[in-house]
Amino acid sequence: MPEHHTVPQPPAGLDSEAWDRAAARLLAKMLAEFAYEEIIQPRPVGPAEPDGYRLRVSPELTLRFRARRGTYGHWRVEPESVTPDSDPIHFLTVAGPALLGLSGDTTGHLIREVTATLTADARMSHTTPDVYTLADLDYAELEGHQTGHPWLVANKGRLGFSDADVARWSPEARESHPLPWIAVHRDLATYRGAGPLAEPEQLYAGELSVDLRQRFDSLLRERGLAAERYLLLPVHPWQWEETIVPLFAREIAAGRIVPLGEDEDLRRAQQSVRTFLNVSRPDRHTVKLPLSILNTLVWRGLPTERTVAAPAVTSWVQGLRDGDAFLRDECRVILLGEVASVAVAHPAYDVLPDVPYQYRELLGCIWREPLSTRLDQDERARTLAALLQTDGAGRSFTAELVRRSGLRATVWLRRLFNALLPPLLHFLYQYGTVFSPHGENAILVFDQDDVPVRLAVKDFVDDVNVSAQPLPEHDAMPDLVRAVLLTEEPDFLPQFIHSGLLVGVFRYLAPLCESQLGVPEADFWRLVRAEVLRYHERFPELKERFALFDMHTPRIERLCLNRNRLYLDGYRDRSQRPHAAVHGTVANPLAAD
Repeated sequence: MPEHHTVPQPPAGLDSEAWDRAAARLLAKMLAEFAYEEIIQPRPVGPAEPDGYRLRVSPELTLRFRARRGTYGHWRVEPESVTPDSDPIHFLTVAGPALLGLSGDTTGHLIREVTATLTADARMSHTTPDVYTLADLDYAELEGHQTGHPWLVANKGRLGFSDADVARWSPEARESHPLPWIAVHRDLATYRGAGPLAEPEQLYAGELSVDLRQRFDSLLRERGLAAERYLLLPVHPWQWEETIVPLFAREIAAGRIVPLGEDEDLRRAQQSVRTFLNVSRPDRHTVKLPLSILNTLVWRGLPTERTVAAPAVTSWVQGLRDGDAFLRDECRVILLGEVASVAVAHPAYDVLPDVPYQYRELLGCIWREPLSTRLDQDERARTLAALLQTDGAGRSFTAELVRRSGLRATVWLRRLFNALLPPLLHFLYQYGTVFSPHGENAILVFDQDDVPVRLAVKDFVDDVNVSAQPLPEHDAMPDLVRAVLLTEEPDFLPQFIHSGLLVGVFRYLAPLCESQLGVPEADFWRLVRAEVLRYHERFPELKERFALFDMHTPRIERLCLNRNRLYLDGYRDRSQRPHAAVHGTVANPLAAD
């Protein structure tokens, strides 16, 4: 009898109309961000077209488009204006070797990342609700509708994921799944916990039901293994199949790593892809798991030494807040602590100093405090990135929140800046400590009228930097914390607020507010600067720190994310995680008049 084969079907959600729309938007973004980072230099068409620009890509291709310029040297390119070609893949094939000066391997990998991003964007266009619906969604649901990093062009590259993996594990898939757990022998695994979770049993008592814990222990006993000699942790199913089984095969064969089966809770992937919210039991911890895919500049693993240190970093950062009345009682800033961790070192890779860093980030778990239990009854939370959301008709999510609040747009914006800036500035000036408050790490808390009231922050061990110049406030910093936190010279430390919040979010939000709320961009930035100065007036005793950590220098260094991928690191393996490139300077909208 003839064999029957399954006929491949077209991927769901892909059609030419959605693809063309997504392609036009992505090419406009590529032109805007490459121009911002001075990778390309579009030229004005002339006085007859004040917003018109042209870019000579090759002798055969010159692109023309309309764009508005903004603060920090921002470009806002109109997607429908790009002619004669609106295909970003074609642009890269023509521009890569000549105009951009890219190597063949970088161009090839970049096209793969851009194609994956385009595919995700085209699919999402079929499922994006209008802003009225988006504004009603809870935190976890809204995360599944975010469009990704506004600055990075290939923001959904996810090299390593198949089409089926994207459909199952991407945040925009909005799928909820249980996670499998494994047991790892304590010779390989290290546990750390903060406060009431100092011992692993205290963590497991809150994360696993009694029946499930007994089942896991029984599985170990059936193999003749002593349950007390093992640590338990969830694992991403993709990571188990693609990375852990191949690279820890010896440990699995020896019974030092033992699969236990799935847990009982449904979890949903968040924007970072490797972080999962518990949607069955929101009072249980969020889990952050290593995922050996290349996405938005780095391999998304968990560095072993940082995983071990995460609870200690949490205790130190939360201790600063708890001992400070302004942060604790006035700002009421929420610091979502990474309160427990299990790190599993690879026996070979973790002892090789120059091995590619992705091989030192293979297996572990960080448990983060849940957001829902930190909110008051009448509060709701949304990631800062949501403020940049627009729906299929181009309507602004922020404009809808302002409408619901009943406030004038400028009043609402003052409330926004008052919720965000004072706690960030206080950590900087008082403690020489700065977060990276980008759209994913910074979470806005709103009252019942959709007015911003306070800030929540997450991801401490990866995104907290401290002053390299010793400060008295650092004297009590534990050695473990000091060893893992990155340090920067004082004059560079404010850059994290500029690049994470002001460049990374506000340079996109300001033109949205101008077009949809009628707030001129100059007024937007005056309100931001006024909030910084209001903080200075509140704490005159920190005058020397205002000069040390100067937010008001006339120009700041231009951090570049796309330039990093194109020219600094490309797609090569390296022993240390890459950092953003610096190229030239841009005018600072907070500079003194």
